[in-house]
Amino acid sequence: MVSTRTPGFSRPRGRFTGRSATPTAPVPAAPPTGAGRPPGDRGHRPFPRQRGEEGPPSPPDRLNPARLAGHRGVQLLGCLVAAGWAAGFPIISDLPNQRLWGTLAAPAYLLAGLFCLVLPRRIAARAAAAAALLGAVLVPLVVLVLQGRHQSEVMVVERSARLLFSTGSPYLPDPVVVTDYNPYLPAMSLFGVPRALFGDGNALARLAGDARIWFALAFVACLLASWRLLRPSRDRAPLLPLTVLTASPLVALALVGGGVDLPLIGLCCLAMALAERDRTIAAGLVLALAGTLKWTVWPALPVAVLLLWRLYGRRPAARAGATALGAACAVMVPYVLTRAEDLRDQVVRFPLGLTAIQTPAGSPLPGKVLAGFGPTGHTASLVLLTVSGLGVTIWLLARPPVSAIAAADLLATGLAIAFMLAPAGRFGYLALPAVLVIWPRLAARRWSGARPPVRPVCLLNQAGPALPVR
Repeated sequence: MVSTRTPGFSRPRGRFTGRSATPTAPVPAAPPTGAGRPPGDRGHRPFPRQRGEEGPPSPPDRLNPARLAGHRGVQLLGCLVAAGWAAGFPIISDLPNQRLWGTLAAPAYLLAGLFCLVLPRRIAARAAAAAALLGAVLVPLVVLVLQGRHQSEVMVVERSARLLFSTGSPYLPDPVVVTDYNPYLPAMSLFGVPRALFGDGNALARLAGDARIWFALAFVACLLASWRLLRPSRDRAPLLPLTVLTASPLVALALVGGGVDLPLIGLCCLAMALAERDRTIAAGLVLALAGTLKWTVWPALPVAVLLLWRLYGRRPAARAGATALGAACAVMVPYVLTRAEDLRDQVVRFPLGLTAIQTPAGSPLPGKVLAGFGPTGHTASLVLLTVSGLGVTIWLLARPPVSAIAAADLLATGLAIAFMLAPAGRFGYLALPAVLVIWPRLAARRWSGARPPVRPVCLLNQAGPALPVR
């Protein structure tokens, strides 16, 4: 009889169908902890996770996001809060687009709350989400697009694509008024290409060419991809949670008015999910794309690199970082060499309030309030911004993230602090850190940012008797 079993390796998966001339002896059970083991043996320890291997489904938390959102009371409360938030814009806002959105969105949220209250449970959530999406996103977006109304950033992005085709640069030389400035990096011009191609000759062309449509499509595509990467079991489509998130005031108002930050949110979520799944090249390319849209998302690069380093080691982390930097440099270097002054003035100095023409972005956030006190307050705002950035960096190095949730939380914290302390900022910017906190938890079905469990490859110290074969 010849034994084919090697100590330290598990039996092959599947049913054993080979026939033997003599019956096989049963494998004895492993001894209890501490019994019959040599000193220092702690029991059965799995090998480290192999590259590309999926872990088992994470055990659901007692208060997981999906279960909590399934209660009628929580759904009704969310609809009422959203309706109250939307109803305030026609009263307090001086922007016509925001007043229009509030006028249409508030009744939609109230109708969604009524659906949550009276419809059968099996259809209540879907009907409420559809009503909110229709009234808070689709109807106001179509109305504004057909009327040619949008926030100034939409016009800036669409103009940058036309300039790129005609002059080779997305930046206007010698800006005179606020709308002449382009505070975005060159890749943001991609979202203006449909307008340059379709024009605005008819209603269909205006709708298909509007940059807000493409901002929203990029946002949805990235969230869907990150959901598939983080979901422990892939048997459920995220249509309902994605609809609820998109129809919420957190995203709906930004999407209808401008939506320029939505691709950044989606790309950051996708980058953290790819890093957790050890997709190093893809994570680097996604980070490069995000970093060439707007410089405020560059903190996502060290967060994702440290996540890869903590989970998989130095080589995957270095590969992702090199990919991101190489791809970003390939996009940025030509503009740095030819348009360095435009990049410095329009992309860096203008958002920080260091140019003669001040950015119109403003909300009563601490940084904006400090900047309102003159040069001393403006300097204090920048100092606080720098100190807070150093603090978040020390936190990142001291406690690197171990999951996509933890990485997104850390990135969201840093971005929220930066938006609050920047000399010019809007409340709408805080949607980016909020979605970073919410979406990975919904996808992974857990609240905690601890490292998810992994599938053991084989067991050590359980050789047992050999399997006899002919």
